[in-house]
Amino acid sequence: GVCTQLLSKDMRDAYAAEIRADYDKTRERHLKNKSETSRIPLAEARANKVKIDWESYTPPAPKTLGVQVLKAYDLAKLAEVIDWTPFFASWELHGKFPKILEDEVVGVEAKKLYADAQAMLKKMIDENWVEARAVFGLFPANTVGDDDIAVYADESRSGTLMTWHNLRQQMKKPTDRANLCLADFVAPKASGKKDYLGAFVVTAGIGEDERAKAFEAAHDDYSAILFKALCDRLAEAFAEHLHLRVRKEYWGYASEEALTNNDLIAEKYQGIRPAPGYPACPEHSEKAGLFEILNATEQIGVKLTENYAMWPGAAVSGFYLSHPDSQYFAVAKIERDQVEDYARRKGWDVKTAERWLAPNLAYQPG
Repeated sequence: GVCTQLLSKDMRDAYAAEIRADYDKTRERHLKNKSETSRIPLAEARANKVKIDWESYTPPAPKTLGVQVLKAYDLAKLAEVIDWTPFFASWELHGKFPKILEDEVVGVEAKKLYADAQAMLKKMIDENWVEARAVFGLFPANTVGDDDIAVYADESRSGTLMTWHNLRQQMKKPTDRANLCLADFVAPKASGKKDYLGAFVVTAGIGEDERAKAFEAAHDDYSAILFKALCDRLAEAFAEHLHLRVRKEYWGYASEEALTNNDLIAEKYQGIRPAPGYPACPEHSEKAGLFEILNATEQIGVKLTENYAMWPGAAVSGFYLSHPDSQYFAVAKIERDQVEDYARRKGWDVKTAERWLAPNLAYQPG
């Protein structure tokens, strides 16, 4: 529909005007929301961090430290744990799977799409259309300062592989709620506790580009789009499946875990896997350090663009945290004092920090 209107001489001007008007309204709402939300200074937010009794808690040590690589991973295993709800949403068919198949409004189209997807998925598995690969590592780690996490080369904790820089919520909270930062869930170095974290990159897109181009060359755009969507779903499934194996086998802190696939989708397990670019750690450049400590490009062929997008597109990367209290959250809008502090910690000037943190700024840069 969008392409039709943009290509039409009679419709494109009116459509462009409509989009401009819509963005004006969006901009007004955004500015209104920023002005009405109450935020606190960074120092006050840090004083209201998550209170964890590190003295009485012993972080679980991984069974195996270091980096491991998995290649030619069984696609059939990944297909078993696909979360289909986002698949339908990517086709503008909204509803929870499998109920969407019986939906009065979109059920007929959803069933047809699902049948096509299942048929193609079977071919992808049987004929090895793509290869799934993963590289992941488990490392000694501790929080340093207030909001950063040092990732160490070994248990001596004398050499730092990377510093994972994080952001903290600055919205004013009720008295019983903390201003969250991911660093809160890793033991501070000053506590003397040896903590750990994991890092991973997975892909189900090795061979994706060539196959998609073949569909496009045959003018079969539907198959190209369907294929790419299935590669994305397999990559997300790989992230879920590998996290399960890390919890139960490689790290082993939840070796007795017995959850259904629906439980996994609902994130009922212990620990989280936050990813740079998502609400809890929204700044994308942190992927650079993650890729470096895993040597991800050389190990599995996944690259970062200059703007830190991953290629192939069917890829997922992030970190693993194990603490039982760790949770997902949104950093949301931050004030100038945190931007300046973040720039200092990253070795950036403030304008560079403002550019990378633009979606999270609670003020208009000068």
